Amino acid sequence: MSEKQSHQGAPGRGPGRGPMGPGGMGGMGGMGMPVQKAKNFKGTLRRLVGYLRPQRAKLLAVFVTAILSTAFAIYSPKVLGQATTKLFEGMMGKIKGDPNAHFDLAGIWQIVLFLAGLYIVSSIFSYIQQFLMAGVAQKTVYGLRNEVNAKLGKLPLKFFDNRTHGEILSRAVNDVDNISNTLQQSLTQLITSLITIVGVIIMMLTISPWLTLILLLTLPLSMIVIRGAASRSQKYFKTQQMELGQLNGHVEEMYSGHKIVKAYGQEENSVAHFDRINERLYESGWKAQFVSGNIMPLMSMVSNIGYMFISVVGGIMVTRGSISIGNIQAFIQYARQFSMPLVQTANIANIIQSTIASAERVFELLDEEEEIPEAAEGQDVVLSSPKGDVAMRGVSFGYKEDALLIENMDIDVRSGQMVAIVGPTGAGKTTLVNLLMRFYEVNGGGITVDGEDITRMKRAHLRGLYGMVLQDTWLFNGTIRDNIAYGRIGATEDEIVEAAKAAHADHFIRTLPEGYDTVLNEEASNLSQGQKQLLTIARAILADPAILILDEATSSVDTRTEVHIQKAMHELMKDRTSFVIAHRLSTIRDADLILVMNHGSIIEKGTHTELLAQGGFYADLYYSQFTGGGKVQVTAG
Repeated sequence: MSEKQSHQGAPGRGPGRGPMGPGGMGGMGGMGMPVQKAKNFKGTLRRLVGYLRPQRAKLLAVFVTAILSTAFAIYSPKVLGQATTKLFEGMMGKIKGDPNAHFDLAGIWQIVLFLAGLYIVSSIFSYIQQFLMAGVAQKTVYGLRNEVNAKLGKLPLKFFDNRTHGEILSRAVNDVDNISNTLQQSLTQLITSLITIVGVIIMMLTISPWLTLILLLTLPLSMIVIRGAASRSQKYFKTQQMELGQLNGHVEEMYSGHKIVKAYGQEENSVAHFDRINERLYESGWKAQFVSGNIMPLMSMVSNIGYMFISVVGGIMVTRGSISIGNIQAFIQYARQFSMPLVQTANIANIIQSTIASAERVFELLDEEEEIPEAAEGQDVVLSSPKGDVAMRGVSFGYKEDALLIENMDIDVRSGQMVAIVGPTGAGKTTLVNLLMRFYEVNGGGITVDGEDITRMKRAHLRGLYGMVLQDTWLFNGTIRDNIAYGRIGATEDEIVEAAKAAHADHFIRTLPEGYDTVLNEEASNLSQGQKQLLTIARAILADPAILILDEATSSVDTRTEVHIQKAMHELMKDRTSFVIAHRLSTIRDADLILVMNHGSIIEKGTHTELLAQGGFYADLYYSQFTGGGKVQVTAG
């Protein structure tokens, strides 16, 4: 399984982050995580910043509050050092026996109260910063999500045909969430870390330039440690993510097909395969966590070397009276504050790389070619009383312009006719239906409904003229009532029940514990395939369309139910144009017109009797289903 799939397998965890999220101890472990890199970093960054421009006033306020919050926090160690100096001077006076020596408790208390005030003010500004940034991040991502959602509604069907559902979901959900998390957490951390680094260096320089130089000399060693550990752990994290993706894929396959696994006695093989992947995952995970987990101890070791030199040199300077002991204490605190934002900044740099890669993937989606624009408002055609006359004139179509599937097709269907479309797999039956509903645009020719070109109609209006019952049922997580009512907005309870009765679904619905209030799960697996098909038929009946499209709608029900449904269908198809994609040719003997397709062309047309009399392609298809002979074998599809 690919890295992309493994990323999809863990939607809650953005790439580039450690187990505990950005920043902190977990963030340091994340430095070894494999980082997605953008193809055009600068261009994508500029475009992402463009989404922040409407919030620039709040962003400026965030920056100001971050400076103030960090400044007060940075100044605190120096104030604390003053209290330490006063205590030290009082204590040394007592030791030396100075009769005037005393502890300046009043002064110390003033410093303590001032210090408490600094901490409180710093916390208030930090709270304001987080509050403002939450609004900036969520409003920005809210607008981006709306843009992505609107875009998905404008994309042609070929876009979805050429991509997996997981890939589209990953861009619309995971990548947008990654951007949201970075704006909310990492951006404020980056601002705070950079201000802290600059502020701490300034404060250390005010205390002692020499001690500051000693600390800065340890920086190259720190960078070597970080880069070395991160580069090694990244290799192991990459392997870990790949193995995790394979494990997720195996588990998903085994649990979704557990009946087949048990039926063929493959439990032991399944467990053995799981154990092999799990062992590889353990090895790569152990190495990744061990190497990345060493970053903090190694950084601590480098920091302690710096503390050792600072303590020795600082002690000498105190004995010479060139620096106070409080300033040494403050300097050591600054030295400890200095290493953490360095590691955080390096970690956030990785996260930002990953975020820009996510933004690039989202922008690629937003830049996809949309459907041909609809007719302008007021210039579009609306059929107030559609009859259902459908015609195709000289229609040519191909999924690729240089490889046409349908060429120069002519069809003339009158209102109320039942038209059956037959042919072997790949003949173009489903493609023809997609063209009728304008899921794809024709390369040449035109299609009309009631004499009006379908390109002059709004797509929603055009598709509202059709009712569809497909071989592959689609039901959503909700009640049976909601799933039937999906066919028409505002349908009453009586209309829903009548539609269910017409589809012969009312009886089985009422036998369920909750009746029409029964909640279907995500895959509607608490109903049989035949029951699900009955509900989709009831939905189509409720929609009361002018034109019907039926794709072997009775293929998943028993023979007795099929007879009832055929009667309901004949009643439903009265005075309506019907296109029936047929695999069992016995179900279309009464069709007014049968179109026989092969390789994208209509090679025969006529009634059932006429086509049998011709003894051609249709006759071979028909007889092969009963005798197993004939020139052409049919596969359903």
